[in-house]
Amino acid sequence: MAAFNLSDYDHSSFILTGIPGLETAHSWISIPFSIFYILGLLLTSMVLFVVGKEETLHEPKYLLLCMLELTEISASAAIVPKALCIFWFNLKVITVGGCLTQMCFLQVVSVTQSAILMTMAFDHYVAICNPLRYATILPNARIAKLGLVCLVRAVLFILPLPLLLSRLPFCASRIIPHMYCDHMAVAKMSCGDITVNRIYILFIVFIVFGFDTTLTAVSYGLIIRAVLRIPSKEAHQKALNTCTAHISVLLISSTLALFSHLKHWFSQGITPYVHLILSSLYFLLLPMLNPIIYGIKTKELRAKMCKYICRM
Repeated sequence: MAAFNLSDYDHSSFILTGIPGLETAHSWISIPFSIFYILGLLLTSMVLFVVGKEETLHEPKYLLLCMLELTEISASAAIVPKALCIFWFNLKVITVGGCLTQMCFLQVVSVTQSAILMTMAFDHYVAICNPLRYATILPNARIAKLGLVCLVRAVLFILPLPLLLSRLPFCASRIIPHMYCDHMAVAKMSCGDITVNRIYILFIVFIVFGFDTTLTAVSYGLIIRAVLRIPSKEAHQKALNTCTAHISVLLISSTLALFSHLKHWFSQGITPYVHLILSSLYFLLLPMLNPIIYGIKTKELRAKMCKYICRM
């Protein structure tokens, strides 16, 4: 096949195979995909609606939760409809422009989500360690600005990815063994040198996500130190309960995100469809699990959500 370049996207297209090795089970796999997606949409919409309607919830931690939910459901919406088209109608073709757009959008959302989780840890630190200055340090307007900074940072870090792909010649098959466009899955189809692509992905994982994880760990280290200085056990429990929902979400998100980003380096010996399904859970489970975790662990949000559910 003659070499072609990603810049010629008007005349080129890729083929997404879905889940290699499980083609005959695509219709069955679509059932949990659809259920997770619909539940994620419903639960996210409920959280956004309740926080928007209740003025008592117009606080930094709930605004950050809304930002987190928006990033997660956006990623799910970018993947699941196309995946269902593959599973149900065998519509596997995607334009190169559409593939690049999906890839960059997912990466931007992932980096933004990491930054928001870090900001939520800082929010907990201020609430527990500097409660008297909380409203001054983190007013709602500043939270909105921090959210914008998280998004801009993600865009700046991800912007080089399509540029790195555009320099590669593609002379092999255009078939992507995936249900969505992943940077390394596309790069591996190239007959050129993809060393720079590999290095930049590792840079994002270990520098960007590593930076966010480090600051999050520092925030919780300071929180634990402050909590241990409080003599009251009841105060200990109350302070720790404030963080349990975020810590649970953080552990789930970090584990799934790390696997999703590093699957191409550590997939040897693992059946392809296994690591593909596991990496897809990062985009499927979070929009559904996070509202449940926060709804159970956060008393104020749980009470307001129950109020609206009872009305319905």
